Amino acid sequence: MSKTKLIKGHPYEAYSKETYSEEEVVKRSLEYYQWLDKRRTVREFSDKPIPKEVIENIILSASTAPSGAHKQPWSFCVVSNPDLKKQIREAAEKEEYESYNGRMTEDWLKDLEPLGTDWHKPFLEIAPYLIIVFKKAYDLCPEGKKKNNYYVNESVGLAAGFLLTAIHNAGLVALTHTPSPMNFLTKLLERPENERPMLLIPVGYPVAETWVPNLGRKPIEEIATFYE
Repeated sequence: MSKTKLIKGHPYEAYSKETYSEEEVVKRSLEYYQWLDKRRTVREFSDKPIPKEVIENIILSASTAPSGAHKQPWSFCVVSNPDLKKQIREAAEKEEYESYNGRMTEDWLKDLEPLGTDWHKPFLEIAPYLIIVFKKAYDLCPEGKKKNNYYVNESVGLAAGFLLTAIHNAGLVALTHTPSPMNFLTKLLERPENERPMLLIPVGYPVAETWVPNLGRKPIEEIATFYE
């Protein structure tokens, strides 16, 4: 069977020179799961500063995610300006108030009760950084011509997962905030027509005494089916 050579490709060995034993693979997979299982969504942020370099590294980590045809159809907007954070909070709370007072169904509101959430979003001003993840529905060439992107939602979803993992790895906390609708972010950040806001993520340190809901994650039997 012939092998197709990649255009300007590199042998995989150039990136991964280490081969682990089966025992080491099991050990590493378990340790990684146990470490990642400690990640929690936090709503009580400290205003303690974070070096900009940390945020840059986190975003670069997110950008290593796979994407359709390697189009990388994402854009990360990082907001630390206090005035702009205040505007974002005010706009987000306006939408959230409408959601909690009419848009959400009774079932939805009941499901949110254990989380203790409401329309107030002070963390949008307190957290030192807000990372807004935009998806690019298409690319814009310099001459203004539209160029297709592929599997945009899937690609940006993967990048967002990488982003949250990188935040956790840095010893920071985050919240995946999704006010709906989110068009106000496009206007406030003056984003181009091909970008759509997908996630609003405050990033920072937790306050000294932080409480999170006592929730459990589904066991392997409920989330995976093995065909052996």
